[in-house]
Amino acid sequence: MKEKQKALEEIERLFELAKKTVKKDAEKARRYVKKARRKAMKVKVSLRKYKKNFCKKCNSYLIPGYNCKVRINKGVLSIKCLECGSYRRYKLKA
Repeated sequence: MKEKQKALEEIERLFELAKKTVKKDAEKARRYVKKARRKAMKVKVSLRKYKKNFCKKCNSYLIPGYNCKVRINKGVLSIKCLECGSYRRYKLKA
């Protein structure tokens, strides 16, 4: 249990670092996200809180209007990564 708590703190710290550095150095932010994802998989922790903040395909930290497009159409939230062109769609609660 203690290991998972430490991992969650580390993941949170890595996502904060990615958020701060994405506009200055996108590659460094991508490495932070990749590290956080690896850490989460290793200790089997869900990234539900950060799910919409990164691209699953290229590991980019996403900031709407900067490196991703966000659209809402017919109750579906669509996020397009402008780095790799991948789409993610989420059904919004009715």
